[in-house]
Amino acid sequence: MTRELVLFFCVLGATLGMFVWNRLRYDVVAVSALMVTALLGLVPPDELFSGFGHPAVITVAAVLVISRALQNAGVVESLAGFLAKAGDRPIAQVGALTVLIAICSGFMNNVGALALLMPVAILMARRAGHSPSLLLMPLAFGSLLGGTMTMIGTPPNIIIASYRTGVTGEPFRMFDFLPVGGGVTLAGVAFIVFIGWRLTPAREKKGVSKELFRVSDYLTEVRVPEESKYVGKTLHELSRDLCEEAEFAVAARFHGDKRQMSPSTYQVLRPGDILLVSASPESLRTLIDKAELELEEAPKGEEGEENGEKKEKRSRKELNLSEAIVTHESPLLGKSAGLLDLRERYGVNVLGMARQGHRLRQRISDIRYQVGDILLVQAEEDTMHTALNDLKCLPLASRGLRLGKSRGLLFSMLVLGGAIALTALNVLPAPTALVLAALLLVLAKILSPREACNSVDLSVIVLLAAMIPVGLALETTGGATWIANHFAALAIYAPPAVRLASLLLLTALLSNIVNNAAAAILLAPIAVDLAKMLDSSPDRYLMAVAVGASCAFLTPIGHQSNTLVMEPGGYQFGDYWRMGLPLTLVVTATAVPLIMWKF
Repeated sequence: MTRELVLFFCVLGATLGMFVWNRLRYDVVAVSALMVTALLGLVPPDELFSGFGHPAVITVAAVLVISRALQNAGVVESLAGFLAKAGDRPIAQVGALTVLIAICSGFMNNVGALALLMPVAILMARRAGHSPSLLLMPLAFGSLLGGTMTMIGTPPNIIIASYRTGVTGEPFRMFDFLPVGGGVTLAGVAFIVFIGWRLTPAREKKGVSKELFRVSDYLTEVRVPEESKYVGKTLHELSRDLCEEAEFAVAARFHGDKRQMSPSTYQVLRPGDILLVSASPESLRTLIDKAELELEEAPKGEEGEENGEKKEKRSRKELNLSEAIVTHESPLLGKSAGLLDLRERYGVNVLGMARQGHRLRQRISDIRYQVGDILLVQAEEDTMHTALNDLKCLPLASRGLRLGKSRGLLFSMLVLGGAIALTALNVLPAPTALVLAALLLVLAKILSPREACNSVDLSVIVLLAAMIPVGLALETTGGATWIANHFAALAIYAPPAVRLASLLLLTALLSNIVNNAAAAILLAPIAVDLAKMLDSSPDRYLMAVAVGASCAFLTPIGHQSNTLVMEPGGYQFGDYWRMGLPLTLVVTATAVPLIMWKF
């Protein structure tokens, strides 16, 4: 083993260790690995940043933009209409949801499809009276399975298709994955529908309401009397003075017939103002006592009943609320709530917060956000969608929030279909056709240029761009050949099916502890060298890597889809392998014979 190879394996081992440790963002780890390999001379200087212009990176970025446009157009929302007919039985609901998300994930980013169908799944579970945990893990796994069907279904397929160009001179085409991916999806979905969902834990806690947040538990109307010492002062001063003693948020302000939803914190309080506040009973008592406010009560009698109805309408009907989940890329992560900043910068109030299926009763302003935290947020109807997008939070259960904008549905489908056709017929390369489709969707105002930029997950782009040269170093230093030699020595007397299954399972194992795109980048050169040593088709082994990279079913950190359903489903780390392990074996048993038949 040469000095260069020893150094590279040290860097690779440290990189994988950092991925598993999960204390640094994976894009930071990838760039760090790239810089270390550059300083050690393992990557040629002219190849160091070649990954940023790599066709696979361009294709992934274009697919992310197109996925956002499909969300805006309401594609999945329109397809989800038939889910109401699925009934209340878990097996029917699991079947409808899993089939739909598998189909959608074949043509759009699987996380985007999951983001749109999660609210549907949670509401279906609540209405049927069973735990969302029965539906959310099957939904996440279905999104991973569906991504195996086409080249654009998941980043590992795009990477493998592009890598094949350097081996055979031609990439995998759009539907070259379908014979294997389609069979894997059918077998996987069938397993989930008839067996798999029964292996998921029902996490519904005793005494927990079907609705995580009840608005009536939070909202109370208080009046500002003439004798209050805060008359003439601002809401900011009120919040500042009581921040140590009471936790509250002002959801609305009424004065006569005038109303302000999510009022600015610099609004001056006047006598007779009615504030709709979100507060616990203890904080409400402190607010009334210290600020010299009064509870607003409806007068008795017939007029009082009418006023009470108006108050109820004012308190609830005019509020635009949504439960939303904090994603892995949210700017809120690691920061405390800062309610005033959120209101001023994004126009939203955070009225409540839940973690691991339970509402948190401590002060929201003292809690640092984590991935999967569920927030009850309030915003104006026309700003809710933009605010949640800017905060990188996904709506779970909407109260006045539409999941999609339902505009340009037919045009969006035609543009996507045209891009797929141009690629499948070899008229245009995939990156060119997909970038052209993304541009047309922006020009048609299906999404704005800002939305297009925000839809590109820079962490994924940086990860791919940094790891592609690292994968090249695995090949140029002889590391891929060294690993392939030892793998071949162990598998030389094994049947071809066992070799393929071993490589697929090795990729699947790596995908469960590091990003699946990184796993595909690292295993692709090993697969090609292994095929050469065994005098076999490289397509067989590349396809095994592609399928294995989508088998991140064992842990919540293996894929973003798994992470996103963890908190809403109340799952624990060890819950995933219960359905994920047999599903991985089903996928392997299905994929290996299909790969051998097709290639």
